[in-house]
Amino acid sequence: MRETASERLSRLLALVPWLDRHPGVSMTDAAAHFGVTPEVLERDLWLVVCCGLPGHGPDQLIDIQFWDDDEIINVIDPQTLQRPLRVTPDEAMALLVGLRVLASVPGASDQASVASVTARLEESLGLLGGDAEATVVMSVTDDDAHAAIRAALLERRQLRLRYAGASRDEISVRTVDPLAVQTYAGRDYLAAFCESAGAPRTFRVDRIISAEVGEPIPEREEPQLLAPVAPDEGQVVYLRVYPEARWLLEAMGSVAAQPDPDGSTRVELVVADRAWLIRTVVGLAGAVEVLAPADLRDQVRFAAQEALVRQGGAPEIAPPAR
Repeated sequence: MRETASERLSRLLALVPWLDRHPGVSMTDAAAHFGVTPEVLERDLWLVVCCGLPGHGPDQLIDIQFWDDDEIINVIDPQTLQRPLRVTPDEAMALLVGLRVLASVPGASDQASVASVTARLEESLGLLGGDAEATVVMSVTDDDAHAAIRAALLERRQLRLRYAGASRDEISVRTVDPLAVQTYAGRDYLAAFCESAGAPRTFRVDRIISAEVGEPIPEREEPQLLAPVAPDEGQVVYLRVYPEARWLLEAMGSVAAQPDPDGSTRVELVVADRAWLIRTVVGLAGAVEVLAPADLRDQVRFAAQEALVRQGGAPEIAPPAR
């Protein structure tokens, strides 16, 4: 299967810090760690050494030695990867979008670190309001959780789930009676009876952070499964994604995509968190356009104008009707 841009991006972002912590590692061992061939890793390294700080002079590029016959890799100059990061609000928003994409990509990234950095960026940008504890929703289902789900279904036992909801940025703990795993629009859902809700519910498997097998399922009237399983509640929106943001298509879970002659792509998708989409579109600075619904377009326009006002670049405007 051909590697996606997001999968390679995940590896490239993790590559230099890992190599810096493992001086003298061989090309073969490093390739095995990242799950690629030595030839693929060598192509990655040639790309990395062309990256660095603005100016791209010899002293501004990442310097890694890896071409000797002994195939030993040593990071000579990782540039800013060893110094505290200071970014502008625009750069922080771009990083936030990238981190959310990285969090959804399987690979060698440290999910806990990604979650921590994402939360700090959101706080610094003023995107987290109120006194509630900040929670970053990420797709982090691991093999242990999958194994627990399979075991509970086979043994007819309850599951204790830590679940990252889609419609609100929060993690809940639930005890459920698992009934089946079903597929809808390319995603797997666990159909279960939720004790907290006292009713059947569906849970996106890739949003289950952890699962523990519990007691045998008590006797109760068998709940009726949904057919097909309903996706997370959300709203259908239509976007135009321009070439510079095409990488975002792989992370959006789009329902339908239609390329246009100008190189852009019209996308239809279900969005559970409008606030996240607004932040993402504004952060991409024109690379993604909301086509419909109209009220969402207005909210994006207002959010962009607010950002300009905070930077002293535009007059204040009235907020759109909600």
